[in-house]
Amino acid sequence: MGLTKQYLRYAATAVFGVIASPKANVVFVTLRGEKGRYVAVAACEHVFIWDLRKSEKVLILPGLKQEVTYLCPSPNGLFLAVGYEDGSIRIFNLLSGESNITFNGHKSAVTTLSFDHLGGRLVSGSKDTDVIVWDVINESGLYRLKGHKDAVTRALFLREKNLLVTSGKDTLVKWWDLDTQHCFKTMVGHRTEVWGMATLSEESRILTGSADSELRAWNIAYPQEGSDSAAPEMKKSKASSNSEEDAEEVDETPEERILSCHKAGSIIREGRDRVVGLGTDKTGRILACHGTDAVLEVFCILNEDEISKKLEKKIKRAKKKVKQKLSEEGEGDMETTVESTLQDEIPRLLNIKASSKIKSFDLILCPKEELKAVLLLQNNCLEVYTVILSAKTPECSRTAQVTLGGHRSDVRTLSFSSDNIAVLSASAECVKIWNRSTLQCIRTMPCEYALCSLFVPGDRQVIVGSKSGQLQLFDLASGSLSESVVAHDGAVWSISLSPDQRGFVTGGADKCVKFWEFELVKDENDAQISRRLSLKETRVLQLDEDVLCVRYSPNQRLLAVSLLDCTVKIFYVDTLKFFLSLYGHKLPVLCMDISHDSSLIATGSADRNVKIWGLDFGDCHRSLFAHEDSVMFLQFSPKSHLFFTAGKDRKIKQWDADKFEHIQTLEGHHLEVWCLAISPSGDHIVSASHDKSLRLWERTREPLILEEEREMQREAEFEESVSKGGEPVVAGETQGETGLAGKKTIETVKAAERVMEAIELYREETKKREEHRAMCKAAEKEVPLPINPILQAYGNITPSAYVLEVFKKVKSSELEESLLVLPFSYVPDLLTLFHDYIQLGLELERICRCLFFVLRIHFGQITSNQMLLTVIESLKKTTIAKVGEVKDVLGFNMAGLQFLKREIEAKEEVTFFADATDRFEEKRRKRKKKEKLVLVMV
Repeated sequence: MGLTKQYLRYAATAVFGVIASPKANVVFVTLRGEKGRYVAVAACEHVFIWDLRKSEKVLILPGLKQEVTYLCPSPNGLFLAVGYEDGSIRIFNLLSGESNITFNGHKSAVTTLSFDHLGGRLVSGSKDTDVIVWDVINESGLYRLKGHKDAVTRALFLREKNLLVTSGKDTLVKWWDLDTQHCFKTMVGHRTEVWGMATLSEESRILTGSADSELRAWNIAYPQEGSDSAAPEMKKSKASSNSEEDAEEVDETPEERILSCHKAGSIIREGRDRVVGLGTDKTGRILACHGTDAVLEVFCILNEDEISKKLEKKIKRAKKKVKQKLSEEGEGDMETTVESTLQDEIPRLLNIKASSKIKSFDLILCPKEELKAVLLLQNNCLEVYTVILSAKTPECSRTAQVTLGGHRSDVRTLSFSSDNIAVLSASAECVKIWNRSTLQCIRTMPCEYALCSLFVPGDRQVIVGSKSGQLQLFDLASGSLSESVVAHDGAVWSISLSPDQRGFVTGGADKCVKFWEFELVKDENDAQISRRLSLKETRVLQLDEDVLCVRYSPNQRLLAVSLLDCTVKIFYVDTLKFFLSLYGHKLPVLCMDISHDSSLIATGSADRNVKIWGLDFGDCHRSLFAHEDSVMFLQFSPKSHLFFTAGKDRKIKQWDADKFEHIQTLEGHHLEVWCLAISPSGDHIVSASHDKSLRLWERTREPLILEEEREMQREAEFEESVSKGGEPVVAGETQGETGLAGKKTIETVKAAERVMEAIELYREETKKREEHRAMCKAAEKEVPLPINPILQAYGNITPSAYVLEVFKKVKSSELEESLLVLPFSYVPDLLTLFHDYIQLGLELERICRCLFFVLRIHFGQITSNQMLLTVIESLKKTTIAKVGEVKDVLGFNMAGLQFLKREIEAKEEVTFFADATDRFEEKRRKRKKKEKLVLVMV
């Protein structure tokens, strides 16, 4: 059966108009060897790298479908970890812009990411309350930590110890020992959600911010540093008092004290709302925080020498006061205690006032004591402020701003020029003209709150209808406002160009439909210009309800008017006589359009339905349930009965008005779609959304078959249902604080299927070869064996080598989950193959990892199977021997590197890789120096 009708597919080509999505954070990145010049921001599902000096986009890290929720650069600056709405994490190489590493473990949006100081491990926290530690080098998950009862807000590695500290919306701060994957301490000193956390003073102090104006500081001390003696005193004070300040921590395992943590004080913020962002620069010199307002509070973290100098000045002042009092009161003894407070150690530097609400920030300390702060604002722009710290009174100055590439508020109207090249977008503050091919903004003109727009025939002027009832006429050549006319007493909701292109009609909230004509008038202000374009009102149609939408029929015979009473009235254009009334919608009709042959009218309503009517008699041909929320925009494709609808459910859909079929759905926007525009040629569509993005869709030459489209939709639903499955369960293991890092996805299922197919091929080929060998032996002559086409495609490899090739193609992060899906019937063959691979030394690390996991999940069945005991014994001997050989090679290489290090140090008289013990000694020396400065004078 041939195709009765062929449709062409529309595909997404570009995203523009969005500078930075406020859902994720902003971070400085190192690109082309320069620091402090480039920043990475989320742009819906993509990541944009902006050059702050030129305000240009220099790199796009493409995403798939899900929105970006968190960014974290690696310590060496070469990689960028990106967390997404669906819980996946991708590692991008900033040199090539490609991503070869993907981690799937979380079931909901990633809320925090953090690398360790070497960049080898990555920790992620999510809204699903889990914390997962990933091995970036091996591209696999290490373990999942479970303990929080609400979304995780921050997770940080501690460099001195193999520890992890996490905070969450459950008001808890948890300390994890990564050697044992155990939570050994939970701090409960917060009464509200912990939104931010930062480490200070070489990780000897932690600062937390919650939903109040207080930043709490906690001192950290390790037992080997002699600080554990303070623990009994703290417990005693807790037992003797019932105040909230004393109930700050609960030890889950007092017998295994790894560190002690007690409250050191508080810093009071100027903001009274919750902490939104809290962090330091990489050097740990500057601390900053902000709330839900437009102020960034900046603090300076003093080092030991600066605190000592400050204490010495305090001591001098205290001595003077003591001498004065002794001289005034006569002889006697007076005791005075001078010690540093938290405000002395972390003094307030200044406040940075941004132009709008701050959503995120990042700091970088440049040479010459210059601090750069980049702010991601709520209104789709970036601002950069510079502070000279060496000045006596540091002041901030705005040095860069990225605003040109997008609107500050939602785009509510779009229009295409007649030549398909220019695109108009208008919002509450400005009108922008874009070049469709380059996606560059070529004009920006301030305007009133825009609701509707059109290009004047000739494409030299544009008209914008505003919320205040004005019609604004802009000249594109000069980029200026030519004329402003008060058209309606209320909002101008709709505008429609007449088919003869001599005028247009507007509908407003004042219950009027007004007809306008273009005319040329003399410009009194500029004598050089003989005439300029102007607008002239010709007729008014008064109605009983607010007008929401107006449309001319292409033959200019009829005028359709949508009213607030949920009906659509049809009038004759020449006499303004009433012709038809279309009623049937339960809520007002927000959008409508008439087909090119003036035979059909389609109406979209807030009741989520689209109705197709005949214009001859006003009969309803079909009612379609189009969207899951209000239908915001509807437009026919030129010279066809196909039309597009946009809804608040984030989708754009194409329909056939003749066959009443849904053709395709264009998904990409992450929030409500407000409007769209179809080019006069029908080859391009531009849509605008609440996510601040403008998206360009292009008609391809690829035919679209409805049956295939439905099949693809069912597959997508199946993949979504697979990813929503529960956590992987290992037989015989109880659910505790830790679990497997990964999750079951459609990729892991497909990988397991490929492994099963490879093992089945191995079985068949092995059986064939044995039968062929027996046949040749009986016939006493050699007969060539036909080669399997799959093995031939791999270069005539053996069946066992083919299974190894399949294992090598399974992503390292999906290895455990793929083996977990594998049935036990394939395990005996796997163990035999693993024995052969290990004996030959092939992919030893990967095979040992698979072997240990298979033994772990199928331990009971393997040990009860007598046939596998000999295989296990052989594996035990072979694995120990081969792993020992690899360890010997590694040990030899390490010894060689240590020898080279000593040789270079002796020759060059320099020291490489200072030991951790040296750092501990330096910290202990500074702490003793500080204690000596706390004096008690008599």
